[in-house]
Amino acid sequence: MPLSGEAIRTMNYVDDISVTLRRILVVLPSLTEEERQRVSDHIKAADPSYDSVVKSLEVKEK
Repeated sequence: MPLSGEAIRTMNYVDDISVTLRRILVVLPSLTEEERQRVSDHIKAADPSYDSVVKSLEVKEK
């Protein structure tokens, strides 16, 4: 079954997220412990989170 344009665009968004996460991982070693903690807190507070989107997809599948 072919994918819709919307599904392909959504998968491209996921690819963009992966690129961003790779960039974050590259920068982390250069941050101080305090900066790392602040970035960690900021990521945890982000809404919607990556996990919430995955959970939403899993609920829709059932």
